[in-house]
Amino acid sequence: MSALIRLAWRYLWAQPLTAGLNLLLLSLGLAAISFVLLVSEQIEAGVRRDLAGIDLVVGAKGSPMQIMLSGVFHLDVPTGNIPLATLKTLRAQPLVARAVPLSLGDSLRGFRIVGTERSYLDLYGASLAQGQAWNGPMQAVLGAEVAQRTGLGLGASFAGSHGLGEQGDAHEGSGYIVTGILKPTGTVIDRLVLTDLASVWQVHEAHHGEAHEAHEAEDRNEAQREVTLILLSYRSPLAAISLPRWVNAQPGLQAAAPALETARLLRMVGAGTEVLRGFAWVLLLAAGLSVFVALLNAVRARQADLAMMRMLGAPPWRVAVLVGLEAAILAALACVIGLGLGHGLCEILGRVLAERQSLRLTGAWFSSWEWGLPLLAAALALLASAWPAWRAYRLDVSELLQAPR
Repeated sequence: MSALIRLAWRYLWAQPLTAGLNLLLLSLGLAAISFVLLVSEQIEAGVRRDLAGIDLVVGAKGSPMQIMLSGVFHLDVPTGNIPLATLKTLRAQPLVARAVPLSLGDSLRGFRIVGTERSYLDLYGASLAQGQAWNGPMQAVLGAEVAQRTGLGLGASFAGSHGLGEQGDAHEGSGYIVTGILKPTGTVIDRLVLTDLASVWQVHEAHHGEAHEAHEAEDRNEAQREVTLILLSYRSPLAAISLPRWVNAQPGLQAAAPALETARLLRMVGAGTEVLRGFAWVLLLAAGLSVFVALLNAVRARQADLAMMRMLGAPPWRVAVLVGLEAAILAALACVIGLGLGHGLCEILGRVLAERQSLRLTGAWFSSWEWGLPLLAAALALLASAWPAWRAYRLDVSELLQAPR
């Protein structure tokens, strides 16, 4: 068999341009399928992790999708602020098990500063790697990725920038002190700077000149305070029916159900992946046809060589296997190159998104569906080589030897 493999390898590369083109088409088709599998699985897994424990997001009137993207994934700007009194009202609802307020508005080098309560850490099962959580205003806890990318450590001070981008004006004179750094969780909290609600109020009141002294800010009437969003966990499944309706009936409030909005978001993302998956199948079909034509022409061109093999004692099945091996070698090479390309492209995309503090993707992710790619490549090679191998099997040696040259 090893002699047959060596002979098939030499026959395959006897026409390097044709073999290279077939290898390229097959590899690109397999790479596209691998890329789609890796990206779609990682997005779905990331969404499931970030949504853990959040049944409803309450924000200012606007798009539910925008509320969900800004409050859960921190990928969009919020629709506005809502009164702090809403938090007390929601906590009084018997169907609400947990209500976590979020105040947004500032960022640190593109990472969002989130004013919240310690219960936000419980949503993601986050724990401290160093230091302790905040105990008062202007104390901050850094997510694992924020600490790594900014290089800030315990005791370091920084000033947030106004807005959620990197181009906002710095809040000079309102410095945060880093009191803790979280362990990596693989969730959105890794990319956040967490602080007390009072920190956000204090910084923005100073920014707008509404208060100049910290003690005055503390004494401010809570009825005038605002938060940006409230994350709710249901106490009972019945809440999914009645609570969103109740929230939407309140003036200025909008409910966003993450499960529904995420399904809508994944359907929109899914349309793009379907297009890419369809393109991959077209590439694979083109590659299969190209391999089929190349092998058929090769069998015709090598009739004399194959007849000589038969005269030297090679049985018909051995000649047919030789043709099939050429396609199998091509498929094996394409499989290795395609998987490498798929993972490489996913890693590049992940690094580009990481620079933008967006979704997290890695080329080190392995999908169980990828085990099907070698089988797919083998099936394609078998189909493409079946007819040429049959033609080689049916070669009439006596007719070939008597044919005029």
